[in-house]
Parts: sequence; structure tokens; C-alpha cells
Amino acid sequence: MVLMSGRTFCAHVIINFLLLLSCNIIYGTETDIFCLKSIKDSLEDPYGYLKSSWDFNNITQGSICRFTGVECWHPDENRVLNLNLSNVGLKGQFPRAIQNCTSLTGLDFSINKLSGKIPADIDVLLPFVVTLDLSYNMFSGEIPKSIANCSYLNSLKLDRNALSGRIPGELSFLTRLRTFTVTNNLLRGPVPNLPQVPAESYANNSDLCGGPLPPCS
Repeated sequence: MVLMSGRTFCAHVIINFLLLLSCNIIYGTETDIFCLKSIKDSLEDPYGYLKSSWDFNNITQGSICRFTGVECWHPDENRVLNLNLSNVGLKGQFPRAIQNCTSLTGLDFSINKLSGKIPADIDVLLPFVVTLDLSYNMFSGEIPKSIANCSYLNSLKLDRNALSGRIPGELSFLTRLRTFTVTNNLLRGPVPNLPQVPAESYANNSDLCGGPLPPCS
């Protein structure tokens, strides 16, 4: 049995830690690159915003941080913090590959032509999201209850879509939520218990009631 001195043992611990950290950074880098590449491939980009900026040839550390709409945790590390693709004309459905941007906290897809349903497992795709803006698109169907599991949400904007049905009452469990807007949809029924949300955030829907709105009959 070979015994190591205290100094040698500490050196081994430090080396192993650095190797582990390096592996995590590389893994995070690879998944985030795959995330953005898959988003680009899955969405129609009629005005070429992504085509002209998101070039995946000769990727280096920090290169994706210079892509249009991409903000990284650190400019020299390919780990995406926020993704702002507002008003660039994108078409298609919500890109499920976004789950590979594992450190994402902010997502803005507003003012595009995205359609289909908001994924039922949105909480799995965006577990750490703080701000989510899907307003001014063509999303339809119900607001998924699973959004209530996005416990870090501070701002949720779903205005001007074609969302229908009831607003999940579970949203009242989002204790960090400060901004919630669903104007100009097809929503009905009682609104969740969100005292900080004013009546105008629910304007122009089919038949919403309760909270800051007239009582439900």
C-alpha cells in the first residue's frame, strides 16, 4: 500500500477538482452549442437574422456569446444565460431543444410568428427561467399547469396569442412572480390569486373574472 503525504494528497484533490470543473465546462459548452444549433435548424428564419449571425463553423470559447440575441454567463464561456430573439420574424413551434441551454434564465420570443401549443412540460425545458416572454405570437391551446413549477419565474408575458381555456390556479404558487400579462387572448374563468397583478393585465379576453376583475357568477 502506497501512502501519500499531506501535500501530495492535496495536490491530487486539486488536480481532480480542476479536471471535474473542466469536464463540466466542456459539457456545458457542448450542450449550449447544440441547443442554439437545434433552435436555428427547427425554426423558419425568413429575414435571415439567425442565418447571418449564428455561424457554427470554427466555434471557439465565447464565440456563441457574440451571436444575435445571445447573452452568456461570461463572454469567454459558451454558456447561455439569456436568449432574446424578439421581433425577428421567426416561424414554427416552440423549440424543444431549448432544454439543452441548461443554464438559461431569460427567454424572449416576443413579436414573432411562433405557433402551436406551449409545451406541457415547459418546466422541464426551462427549469431555471426567471423571465419568459412569449407575447405577440400565435400560440394556441391552454396555458400549461406545469408553468407553476418554474419556481424562479419573476415575469411571464403571454399577451396577444390565441390561448384559450382557464388560467391555471396553480400560478398563485409562484411567489416570485411580479409581472403576469395575458391580454388579448381567449381565456375564461377565474383568474389565479395574484394580488400584485392589476386588472389591465387580463384585458380583452373571453370571460375572465375574480381577483381584480368583477366577481365570478
